[in-house]
Amino acid sequence: MSQSKPMVESIVHSVMGVKETAPSIKSLNNSQEIDGKAILTYLLGTLTQIALMVFALWATSQAYNRLLIYNIPDWSYTAIASLFLIFLTIRSRLFSPLDNTRNAGTYKEVIRPNWAPPPLAFPIIWMTIGVLRMVSSLLVWQAMGENFLAFPLIIHVIHLALGDTWNTIFTVQRRFGAAVPVVIFGPWLSAIIVTVIYGQTTTLAGFLLLPSVIWITVACVLVYSIWQLNGREPFYPTKREAIES
Repeated sequence: MSQSKPMVESIVHSVMGVKETAPSIKSLNNSQEIDGKAILTYLLGTLTQIALMVFALWATSQAYNRLLIYNIPDWSYTAIASLFLIFLTIRSRLFSPLDNTRNAGTYKEVIRPNWAPPPLAFPIIWMTIGVLRMVSSLLVWQAMGENFLAFPLIIHVIHLALGDTWNTIFTVQRRFGAAVPVVIFGPWLSAIIVTVIYGQTTTLAGFLLLPSVIWITVACVLVYSIWQLNGREPFYPTKREAIES
């Protein structure tokens, strides 16, 4: 059993693209002055990612429609759609111009509440949620006439982009204060919206997304607790000056 955990951890991290080393940031001199450049960077990065992902939906829809003229088994179309949707869900950060490194180092280094889940729980849970998102999106895709550029799927990629931007703020840049409102008004609120819209499209798709809402709710509480235990910096990105070590 002592060897099984590292192997499981290695496999899960490889699938989810999680790095185990800590971020390179060593020490920072924080002011209370708001960092407008950082806010603009987050905004433009998120909008760019959304645009690229919507373009990917459009391009895939065009390619899929052309594929329909070929006489291939019906299950092949579902398999192609499933592969595209799972890639879009699990690797959405590849569309982002921001640094969206999934890094276990930040979570391992911060002071966490006693009830906090172990680090390995996160990639496993997110991988499970990713599969549920793929299945629910596939159901929506079928309900919308096999159209990738359908409104519910566009709302879904917006949710994914907001989650990736939050990851940049929390995991990569360790802005624990700014991460609190962003996780609430970004991933959490958009997860609820996506779940409602998916549920209106097909009931089962909405139910499959409920674990995502529950988990992100837990994440919101955890992020707030980490903020409390690690300095209580302002709820906005502040200007930073790196300190030579």
